[in-house]
Amino acid sequence: MNKPSRLSSDAVAARIRKRYAAERNFRLLGLSAVVFSALVLAFLLFSMTSAGIDGFRRAEVRFALDLSAEQLPVDPRSLAQGDALTQLQSAGLPAIVATAASTALGEDGAAQVDASAWREVAERIADEPTLLGSKIGVSLPVTGDLASGLRGGGSPAMQALAARLKREGKLSWAWDPGFLSRSDATDPQAAGIWAALKGSMLTMLVTLLMAFPIGVLAAVYLEEYAPRNGWTEWIEISINNLAAVPSIIFGLLGLAVFLAIFPNFRSAPLIGGMTLALMTMPVIVISARNAIKAVPPSIRDGALAIGASRVQVVFHHVLPLALPGILTGTIIGMARALGETAPLLMIGMRAFVATPPDGFTSPSSVLPVQIFLWSDEIDRGFVARTSAAIIVLLLFLLAMNGVAIYLRNRFERRW
Repeated sequence: MNKPSRLSSDAVAARIRKRYAAERNFRLLGLSAVVFSALVLAFLLFSMTSAGIDGFRRAEVRFALDLSAEQLPVDPRSLAQGDALTQLQSAGLPAIVATAASTALGEDGAAQVDASAWREVAERIADEPTLLGSKIGVSLPVTGDLASGLRGGGSPAMQALAARLKREGKLSWAWDPGFLSRSDATDPQAAGIWAALKGSMLTMLVTLLMAFPIGVLAAVYLEEYAPRNGWTEWIEISINNLAAVPSIIFGLLGLAVFLAIFPNFRSAPLIGGMTLALMTMPVIVISARNAIKAVPPSIRDGALAIGASRVQVVFHHVLPLALPGILTGTIIGMARALGETAPLLMIGMRAFVATPPDGFTSPSSVLPVQIFLWSDEIDRGFVARTSAAIIVLLLFLLAMNGVAIYLRNRFERRW
């Protein structure tokens, strides 16, 4: 009687089925991980978008405004010769707006229009002086209390007033493009993110100018010139460990070193950028070393063979070929720095800043810190503003990562 072959035996068939089942399970686990990550990301984007939509809107009241010469005696030609806003304020524009609001909205109408709303009318007149002498319709922001009443919060009296004005068609929500061009304020209706956004840009510029050249030069030295001994290994291990150090430690370092040297620049983009550069530099060094190491040795040997010096080999051949990888690592490191809050809080970038910074040494805020401060506010209006600011920050981060992916795909070389 012939024995069954080993390949056709039941035991072998069972082992093959087990291996195939293990492979299917592994693929299912991988697919489950991808689906779970996608669901978490989708939930984050949906929750932020749904909550942040209101942050890009504000409550406005509509009424008519009489700009006749009897009410506002201003020569349209004079607006082009000086400060138009000051002229209109001196001519009584704030009082005209308050009177018109009380006439249209009721006895308490003037108190429910934002105190700085007349500036929007003044800017509109300055852009179009022919409005003087006519009667125009305006839509102006209301106070935070009335906006809260429109949301269904606040006192019963404010809810009733908001409901009445809404029924009469005088109060509604409107898109607020000024959210991107205004600065921080105590009233959520008047709050914007321009000061924090400009502060983030200046801080990132300082970070890039400091971290990129120092990080790349350190990577070139370690990869191309440093002797292979115990000291070099100790430096490499230290850099790798620095990349994993919590960011608040770099904030303490910036507080102890930079603010001790420049005590008058507290909360300035210069100090914030220098602190974030310390945190970003190890990431740039590691990514740059990997990119330089990926350049084939034959490139170096060929350049040396035709008489190039070591410096020429590095700067004419190795660095240009490694640049896509270096830029990708740099942008990812910068994106991480953009979202950091802890180190900037340690150096004092948590103050209320109502004006955009004039330069690198002016007091400033940054987007993550602005979001942190708004999230601690009691007024419900800041909840929507906080979500809207998070959306802007996420778009900023996605744009930076998109640039990194483009640079990698555009300049990547395959050997």
